[in-house]
Amino acid sequence: MTTLDTKDVTPLRRGFAGTVFTPADDGYDDARKIWNGQIDRHPAVIAQVAGTADVATALAFAREHGLPVSVRGGGHSFGGFSMCDDGVVIDLSALRAITVDTHTRTIRCGGGTTWAELDAAGQQEGLAVPGGTISDTGIGGLTLGGGVGWLTARHGLSVDNLLSADVVTADGVPLHASVDENADLFWALRGGAGNFGVVTEFEFRAHPVGPMIELGLFFWPLAQGPEALRFIRDTLATLPPTMGAMLVGLNAPPADFVPREAHFAPGYALVIAGFEGPEEHAEVVAQVRRGLPAAFELVTPIPYVGLQQMLDEAAPRGLLAYEKGLYVDELSDEVLDVIAEYLPRKSSPLSITPMFVMRGAYCSVAEDATAFGGTRTPKVAVNLAATTADPQEFEADREWVRAFWTALTPFASSASGYVNFMTEYDENRVRAAYGAEKYDRLALIKAKYDPGNVFHLGANIRPAVAV
Repeated sequence: MTTLDTKDVTPLRRGFAGTVFTPADDGYDDARKIWNGQIDRHPAVIAQVAGTADVATALAFAREHGLPVSVRGGGHSFGGFSMCDDGVVIDLSALRAITVDTHTRTIRCGGGTTWAELDAAGQQEGLAVPGGTISDTGIGGLTLGGGVGWLTARHGLSVDNLLSADVVTADGVPLHASVDENADLFWALRGGAGNFGVVTEFEFRAHPVGPMIELGLFFWPLAQGPEALRFIRDTLATLPPTMGAMLVGLNAPPADFVPREAHFAPGYALVIAGFEGPEEHAEVVAQVRRGLPAAFELVTPIPYVGLQQMLDEAAPRGLLAYEKGLYVDELSDEVLDVIAEYLPRKSSPLSITPMFVMRGAYCSVAEDATAFGGTRTPKVAVNLAATTADPQEFEADREWVRAFWTALTPFASSASGYVNFMTEYDENRVRAAYGAEKYDRLALIKAKYDPGNVFHLGANIRPAVAV
């Protein structure tokens, strides 16, 4: 473990506008906690920055002492690479200012903002930015990796709606990145994960959404697995192109709308979110009810922020968590048979298998417009997540995820996965996620902005030149 003498940290504290924590300081243990309770890393320094100058100062300190660097935005990820052992954590959690411009329909926010905060600010003006499905997630990590969520079919990925970013590069230089300024860096930021610098501010295109939307949730038990999965697959294929949709393997919540005998029962849910008003949504609901009666359902208008927070209770901070993911081009009978075989094998009622339908606006973006990996053709992003507070359940479900993923890999599409659904990385998997052409382009940009590979934790893209 790296130890820094108190006097070594004194130059960092001097002139640092934010807060510096070392293992000797009160508050250090709280500052190093992140969402995944399995992660227990001990940085040498946690630098909670107050602005761009602090980021440059922290990077210079890390260079001087030869320490690794990680960047913490919201701190919500399965891999936990926002926290590092024996290094410098650049903590953006204080950078949460949000500005909503109703005339240009844009939202600017600091790099430590969560989606809950961004959603709330946008909805005050009837606007939304496509985000994820857990509101506690930070905007930084989700956006830089892509950003898949309820609005993907209607308005694309988070990266498709990123207009500009303020970035501090590895050598401490602040840059503005957009289509008109440092365009190569801007292209790489949109899907290239955290490889290219510390983003202190994001500017997004926002869209009129809400404040009320239509929700339909339908649940079938495991006993109906093969039949229910095929019915859900066929229903998804007929949905209006702008409707948000998800197939989820999960345990029924102990909610008021769930019959008591079904509380915590494992099964399959179809969730559809309508943004075009009650009439269009009602037609889809009627189609589901005619096709295969569910064990229970919830059909109701809800606030858009309620949709964004719907899965939050299943993912509280401190859970032990592990995930793997991949793309399939379609929910073929063979894929559904694997799902029906493996979902019943999980141990924890909190472990979940959300499957996101990538269609509509996602497919309207040119494949080379951003660094996001994979083709812009219709597909399903399959996420296999082990989550529990129990260590024994965690060990069992981590192996369940790995076995489940292995069973699905023969049916994976040519792009092997979404980097935001990876807990473990190796260069081959990261290269496959982007494809050879995009990876090589990213590696050249990496060599320009981070030739020393300072930002190497997570889905690392190695510089194209020798370090």
